[in-house]
Amino acid sequence: MIENDTEHVGVVTFKGAPMTLVGPALVVGDAAPEETLTGQGLIPVMPLADSEGKARLFVVVPSVDTSVCSLESKRFSDELKAFPVGAPVAVYVVSADLPFAQKRWCGAEGVNNLTMLSDYKSLAWGAAWGVILKELHLLARAVFVVGKDGRITYKEIVGEVASEPDYAKAMNALKLAAD
Repeated sequence: MIENDTEHVGVVTFKGAPMTLVGPALVVGDAAPEETLTGQGLIPVMPLADSEGKARLFVVVPSVDTSVCSLESKRFSDELKAFPVGAPVAVYVVSADLPFAQKRWCGAEGVNNLTMLSDYKSLAWGAAWGVILKELHLLARAVFVVGKDGRITYKEIVGEVASEPDYAKAMNALKLAAD
């Protein structure tokens, strides 16, 4: 299942219950780890390599089929519309949902400006980024911005999984990374 011996207890809660995060506690300035995710059509995707030279926003959610995750993903989609067409940014929503569920969600919500990626196979991406919820076998709610140089410029691990991230701080960090 998860091959990472780094665990952090109590950094996040789920409905008040302490959860265990698996993986490294990445910090601003660290090189963003590259792991393969699964895209639409079950194709392997290397998001950092595929978006080299761009600022990247990684919106990490437990499941797009939950109300908070759906709301969050739609909000980031709306926020992204403030960037001009062709801006040097790439936005990824990463969850452990099957790619089919992600595609269905995008169609139902009319979202087409985000790239949905799945970590359902092994949670290797979640382990590398330190965002696996061990008890739930899902990804924690988190936001990362990675600069054009491949280094993390912003990180938020949301303390309560049922809460939303700080959209303004994340979008400001993305804007700064894109400039």
